[in-house]
Amino acid sequence: MLVPAHADPTEFEWLVEQQRESLASSFVRPDMLTFLVIAESVNRSFTSSSTSYHLLAWRFSTELRVPIYNKLSKCLRIRPILTLTIEKFEKEAQEMGKGSFKYAWVLDKLKAERERGITIDITLWKFETSKYYVTVIDAPGHRDFIKNMITGTSQADCAVLIVAAGTGEFEAGISKNGQTREHALLAYTLGVKQMIVGVNKMDTTEPPFSESRFEEIKKEVSTYIKKIGYNPATVPFVPISGWNGDNMLDASANMPWYKGWAIERKSGKADGKSLLQALDAMEPPSRPTDKPLRLPLQDVYKIGGIGTVPVGRVETGIIKPGMVVTFAPCNLTTEVKSVEMHHEALTEAVPGDNVGFNVKNVSVKEIRRGYVCGDSKDNPPKATAEFSAQVIVLNHPGQISNGYTPVLDCHTAHIACKFSKIKEKCDRRSGKKLEDEPKFIKSGDAAIVDLVPSKPMCVETFTNFPPLGRFAVRDMRQTVAVGVIKSVTPKDLSGGKVTKAAEKATKKK
Repeated sequence: MLVPAHADPTEFEWLVEQQRESLASSFVRPDMLTFLVIAESVNRSFTSSSTSYHLLAWRFSTELRVPIYNKLSKCLRIRPILTLTIEKFEKEAQEMGKGSFKYAWVLDKLKAERERGITIDITLWKFETSKYYVTVIDAPGHRDFIKNMITGTSQADCAVLIVAAGTGEFEAGISKNGQTREHALLAYTLGVKQMIVGVNKMDTTEPPFSESRFEEIKKEVSTYIKKIGYNPATVPFVPISGWNGDNMLDASANMPWYKGWAIERKSGKADGKSLLQALDAMEPPSRPTDKPLRLPLQDVYKIGGIGTVPVGRVETGIIKPGMVVTFAPCNLTTEVKSVEMHHEALTEAVPGDNVGFNVKNVSVKEIRRGYVCGDSKDNPPKATAEFSAQVIVLNHPGQISNGYTPVLDCHTAHIACKFSKIKEKCDRRSGKKLEDEPKFIKSGDAAIVDLVPSKPMCVETFTNFPPLGRFAVRDMRQTVAVGVIKSVTPKDLSGGKVTKAAEKATKKK
């Protein structure tokens, strides 16, 4: 069980919130919001002239995906996926015995993905509404590719959890070892504090569009997400059918019993009946443009005629053409030639923007996913020698002692780190020290631990850079612990590579 039955519902919430630095004075860009969809999601973004959301599509195998895309496209002036494309993939899916996967086929473009019927990598799609630029981020939900899913999750501001209402399907996902639990936990762990729950496949319940089935699922999901740290009173629950479009854009005639969702937050109340209205009701977080640049790399591409193009989400600060940047942990410095989002050149990118940027004199072999880009003149990121973190053990079958070396997922990095020293066991709620240098910790315990990365890595303290200061500990194909970083010891990497482009740019200035 990912969260022990005896765990206090606010344990991890306290762990995170007690260290959260107030961002009230930060510049807020209200037009940017990123959604993470667990089972299926959408991403909306907008430039200076309109509003931008980023909604991540994250689902178990095939849940919502393209059906939501095409249903939205009919009424929101979105360019739909061509019918011919759907028909082509439907035929291909049927030939491989996966006819029910026809919509998912559009997003699962890789051959390996089509053959297995699951999403392996992260896929980006864009469409436009009259109000937003929408990016669909389709990240894998299958357990074998959880690290790729975490990369997508770390980019989101709101999670859209899609659970299947069909008999047996919901129960499998919400079971002790089900992915519904792990996905929701990872979303919260990685800082996604807003959630929408879509109860999908309502057309497959017994009887179809069953009110009692919806209420049963709503009650059970509410109980679980409360244990993680979400407040169910702020979470819209929407019964939908991604296949037929029920309650996705407008109220469905098939569910007259559904009176809509209503939520209450500190900022006020909101209500509605559709999934689209729920997305529009989410609030944008503060955007720390006044902090030094931190841009974790999601991928690095080599594009003919252009060169090396790193891709990632701006977490703090600003990146713009002509800026001299440093990549950590490799300590490579170069100049940014151009910055693009949705194939459009930007004069600058701010927190929340998922961008690609061209760098000069840099090989794709020199930088990779998990590296962090920063302004070389303003507190650039550095390689980490070791770091101290406050960790809560959620689900480990045995005891964790010094020397334990699980994989840590921190921002887009996926690296094994050794628990070099368990310094103290502490109270999960107050943080008060309970025991110095315990021999071991187990499920339910909180501790201060020193960790040493097994490979070059760049992390930051949670206080200074929250997105780079929280992590999930994974072992045995599940999340066994979560934590926040309290202090970092940088590695001395003097004499790193400085490209000719960076030297020229520095001289000009």
